[in-house]
Amino acid sequence: MKKILVVDDEFDILTTWRLVLEMEGYEVTTASNGRIALDAAKLSAPDVIITDWMMPHMDGVELIRSLAASDTLNKVPVILMSAAANAPELDHPDARFRRKPLSIDDLLALVADLVNRR
Repeated sequence: MKKILVVDDEFDILTTWRLVLEMEGYEVTTASNGRIALDAAKLSAPDVIITDWMMPHMDGVELIRSLAASDTLNKVPVILMSAAANAPELDHPDARFRRKPLSIDDLLALVADLVNRR
């Protein structure tokens, strides 16, 4: 079973994505900020990370930078989501930016594509 780590500080969004992904057969873990997500990923590397940009303690861009700098996590694909007008520069070999709101179908298609590459 493929593992997905979902990171968002908004409980409703975190819960919705978790339920949707679990219904598709993924094993899903969640984190409420980038710092918690990084610790979770170090314990058990996921197949894909889906993260929000704006969060307390460590935002999504900082999380992506930390993942890219890690010898063990730099190959984990990342989806960064935000309602921000401009996409940030993502220094990661396999990171993608998607603007919110993102449809369930679009997210599932992107996750499936990333999981099937691994």
